[in-house]
Amino acid sequence: MHSAPLPATKDVVLIGGGHAHALLLLKWGMRPLPGARLTVINPGPTAPYSGMLPGFVAGHYQRDDLDIDLVKLARFAGARVILGAADGLNPLAKLVHVQGRPPIAYDLASIDVGITSEMPDLPGFGDHGVPAKPLGAFAQSWEQFRQGSGAANIAVIGGGVAGAELVLAMAHALSQRGRLGQATLIDSGPVLGQASPEVAKRLRRAFTELRVSVVENTAVKRVAPDAVHLADGRIVLSDFTTGAAGARPHGWVAGCGLEMHQGFVTVGETLQSSDPDVFAVGDCAHLGFSPRPKAGVYAVRQAPILYHNLRARLTQDPLRSYKPQKDYLKLISMGAKEALGDRFGLQFSGPLVWSWKDRIDQNFMEQFRQLPKMEQPKLPPEHTHDLPAILGEKPMCGGCGAKAGRGALRAALTSLAPIQRRDVTTLPGDDAALIQTGGVQQVISTDHLRASVLDPVMMARIAAVHALGDIWAMGAQPQVATANLILPRLSPALQERSLSEIMAAAGAVFQAAGADIVGGHTSIGDELSIGFTVTGLCLSPPVTLSGAQPGDVLILTKPIGSGVIMAAEMSGDARGNWVAAALKQMCQPQGEASRILSGAHAMTDVTGFGLAGHLLGICEASDLAGSIDLSELPLMQGALSLSAGGIRSSLFEENRALAPYLPRGPEADLLFDPQTAGGLLAAVNPAEADGLLDQLRTAGYDAARIGGFTAGAAGLSLS
Repeated sequence: MHSAPLPATKDVVLIGGGHAHALLLLKWGMRPLPGARLTVINPGPTAPYSGMLPGFVAGHYQRDDLDIDLVKLARFAGARVILGAADGLNPLAKLVHVQGRPPIAYDLASIDVGITSEMPDLPGFGDHGVPAKPLGAFAQSWEQFRQGSGAANIAVIGGGVAGAELVLAMAHALSQRGRLGQATLIDSGPVLGQASPEVAKRLRRAFTELRVSVVENTAVKRVAPDAVHLADGRIVLSDFTTGAAGARPHGWVAGCGLEMHQGFVTVGETLQSSDPDVFAVGDCAHLGFSPRPKAGVYAVRQAPILYHNLRARLTQDPLRSYKPQKDYLKLISMGAKEALGDRFGLQFSGPLVWSWKDRIDQNFMEQFRQLPKMEQPKLPPEHTHDLPAILGEKPMCGGCGAKAGRGALRAALTSLAPIQRRDVTTLPGDDAALIQTGGVQQVISTDHLRASVLDPVMMARIAAVHALGDIWAMGAQPQVATANLILPRLSPALQERSLSEIMAAAGAVFQAAGADIVGGHTSIGDELSIGFTVTGLCLSPPVTLSGAQPGDVLILTKPIGSGVIMAAEMSGDARGNWVAAALKQMCQPQGEASRILSGAHAMTDVTGFGLAGHLLGICEASDLAGSIDLSELPLMQGALSLSAGGIRSSLFEENRALAPYLPRGPEADLLFDPQTAGGLLAAVNPAEADGLLDQLRTAGYDAARIGGFTAGAAGLSLS
């Protein structure tokens, strides 16, 4: 008997990708809770690990070494990832607000957004300073500055241990490149005033060795582009000014209606806030029962308690208490590959301490770099002999990678009876149909996608742009749409949440395109599928596949590679920033591109059959030979690397069979990669090509001239 997936009944939303949440995702992936739907919200696809930041600043680590890939981690945990910064929480309505998307409903929520070093009250800092936290933005700014040339002056505002560690790392990095001019550590009170006398002594010795000047007991008046102006009238030269002056909570957290302590969420021993359905961990939390300084070690130790207590709230089991340690090992980087250790009043320093710290940090990160591979469900002992070959060795792709092949589709369509209605115009190979209605030309098309990402909002945007592709490819103006949705098994409450998110997200895409959603149909199945039937109006003769002419130039409006990237995302082989960039490309509407290319001789959208398959459709309909210049082919970030590594979408082999005579190779194979919500492929007059490309690029499209047409038998060649 077929075993259907168990329905989800509760939403657990993790706000922020801090250390505790990253560890929770790792644990959840190893032991998920049936019935719980997990979501993680973070501004970007990665979360930097603070323990390795000084080493990166000093030049001992690469930028990528710092990052926990939340996209990979979320896929491993079976969680949807929402790339956006939370800017509000409503505990009464149980909603999390993220700019640019519908609110996210939750049954349980946890906050782990860290702290910020922004100084909104310090004149000039917002324009000319770089906060040390959040770490991701700081790391990017420092990397760009460090790669520059010429002598450079730096200043760090905030003379605690974190500021000392930071200025030493910055001074070392610039010294190694022969660029260090002046390095200054500034504090309104005594520098290292909270550190033990022995720790302060050793750090001051390091300041002397790296020529770091100390300005203490002096306030900063304002920050200028190339200097820091002090309250006593002195000026500190600085081309790169950063702030590490204590921990500040994110502004939106203080306004969410929970009990606070100086802007931080007050939590009890179970890590619950004043609302028992909202937890908080890491630096954004205040341990009301046992206050502690802000340190990553507490977040790491809180992760197992948070993991247990979230599950316990969902299963109605007893919760556990978090017992913070009284002291912890402090390992302080000192610029070069040396570190200072401090615990229980004992200090130890040198290269061996750095090696020890490095090993601890690398071991922490390694658990996120080497995630266990997801295994295919085992087949029953008895099955048809060819079932393993049909299933393959990897999960079936979503999006256009899950579609039937062109050969199967053509075979099915040839058995249809001839068109009998006189108001329907048969078009050569186009996906849309042309209908005459009251003297108006109307096109109609339908398309739906098996979900390739777990976020219904992202999937709805992609599906809407994808369904509109056929309308835009014919030069028509979108008119109305009906929705066709298959929801996975969910509780009634989660069904309502998902439908609201999907319709709000898709409705915004259609509204922006000038169309309206006027109805639809829903059903329940094993997994999410989103589709739309769309109509459009042709105010001029439609652009079809059959009008290309010898000498025409081929223009493509979007890079290709979404098939291999999303296949790699499902298997855990794609980097999160590659996935984020691909999703952004797939969500880009093609309405303005369609308007710019309205005078094209022939046009199609590049979707399931890949660039080669859809170009072959133009060649066959226009009876021309087409050529592609691989050197001009725009590729999505990471696509070539994944293709070279052997990653292929489920539909690749069937697409490849459309033109078996073309050479193979990582780049050539991407011509057969099924695209989801791909770009427009247009045959245009060569005299107009450069002007059209300029217009497309000005409008924000990564458009390229990739080939052309010649007289000859329908087929493809590479140049």
